[in-house]
Amino acid sequence: MPEALDYEPFVLAPRREEPAPLSLIQEEILELKRRRHAVILAHNYQIEPIQRVADHVGDSLGLSYQAAATKADVILFCGVHFMAETAKIVNPGRLVLLPDLEAGCSLADSCPAEQLAAYKASHPGVYVVAYINCSAAVKALSDVICTSGNAVKIVRRVPPDREILFVPDRNLGQWVAKQTGRRLQLWPGSCYAHVLFTVEAIEKVRMQFPDAPVVAHPECVEAVRDLADEVCSTELMVKFAREHPARRIIVVTESGMLHRLRREIPDKTFIAGPTDTCACNDCRYMKMNTLEKVRDALLNLAPAIEIPEEIRQRAFVPIKRMLEWSKV
Repeated sequence: MPEALDYEPFVLAPRREEPAPLSLIQEEILELKRRRHAVILAHNYQIEPIQRVADHVGDSLGLSYQAAATKADVILFCGVHFMAETAKIVNPGRLVLLPDLEAGCSLADSCPAEQLAAYKASHPGVYVVAYINCSAAVKALSDVICTSGNAVKIVRRVPPDREILFVPDRNLGQWVAKQTGRRLQLWPGSCYAHVLFTVEAIEKVRMQFPDAPVVAHPECVEAVRDLADEVCSTELMVKFAREHPARRIIVVTESGMLHRLRREIPDKTFIAGPTDTCACNDCRYMKMNTLEKVRDALLNLAPAIEIPEEIRQRAFVPIKRMLEWSKV
């Protein structure tokens, strides 16, 4: 039997009262948003104060749809660099802002475009399915994009006679291969935050909350996925938590997700999946965005995302294909 955790788990209990009023800087952000005719998109992993001022909070697929459909003059994307790039790819005529240009992604960095180009040159005919967590230059080299929410559906649409290279997340790719029965070549990339979850840590927290099912993100390693009751994207975690009869749920992904779950399902308790050393798992890149940076971005209309037009046009093709295939 595993030993108890060395620290108190991070738990969000049911909300018993209305959220606190917005702060002065949050009110300032909303006023600037109105003046700039802007829309604020926030990923589920953003801090709770940013989520509260966003027009839309969601996962990569949901925010991709929002970015494609928006009529706003300015898109402020509270996430990481590749997400804001995606918004710019589908909105070339709009100003796309990212609160901190240094908010990158270890997973995206694991697949440099020049290395993918070299692989394609030595493997002619390979069909590249790229997880959206990659740069615009990698998207431009891909045949279709996917997210964790639609990856299984996308891979199933690839012609069965094509050899598939799945980039850059080997853990998500491994999970997709199991779900679809397709043989995938896997790029050796991973999300530094999700691979910090271990079987030992999850078993310890489950021992403390034996009535709580475990829902895990497919970017986790296979051993963690195997012990979970459900493996799914962050968007589907909301559906799972809403429909499951359990009153407490262990959520094995970046800790920002708990704030959205508590906001949308206020009568349940959510426990952050721990690592071996920490009660909750924060992505250092997602947490680079702050309210002050959000305000300053709207105030100064900077920093802005710029993509060479030739790259943007090529990257738009596999994104458009993903959006079309996802609707079927």
